[in-house]
Amino acid sequence: MTLATLDDYGVLTAPLSLRIERVLPGPIERVWAYLTEEDLRRQWMAAGQMEQRNGASFELVWRNDELTDPPGKRPGVYPEEHRMTSEILEIDPPRKLRFTWMQGEVTFELRASGDKVILTVDHKRISDRNNLLSVSAGWHAHLDVLAAKIAGKTPATPHWDRWTQLREEYELRLPA
Repeated sequence: MTLATLDDYGVLTAPLSLRIERVLPGPIERVWAYLTEEDLRRQWMAAGQMEQRNGASFELVWRNDELTDPPGKRPGVYPEEHRMTSEILEIDPPRKLRFTWMQGEVTFELRASGDKVILTVDHKRISDRNNLLSVSAGWHAHLDVLAAKIAGKTPATPHWDRWTQLREEYELRLPA
């Protein structure tokens, strides 16, 4: 796959599995830090200490209202804070991190491409279509925030407003 073909939108790799990619400013070690270090990860996704070893249990703590200022209008079904316990299934710094996500799993893979880094996120075994749409919009919106933060910019759209827009777009893009 060449950089010219990368699309910000996720694609299905199986009926309930999503792949989404981003080209980010390098170096690869900096992007890895945003995936694994709590102070950096909380800026774009979720807080939580992570011991970088196979089998390590860790908790992700989402406070999406803190990702952008203003945060946008949070949909009523989402609380101010959400917590999830995960376990590292595979870790190969700074190239790969695979961990549990409820009944499924998420893999982050990084590869250098000149002075850029290609981040691939694979989220497998999402429970159902409704969650698939929410997860797709979520990864897309969170990765928008990550790309802005790594580039030293402010995200262009409040997080929750972007998520709501993307949820509607994924409803049309992903087959039922």
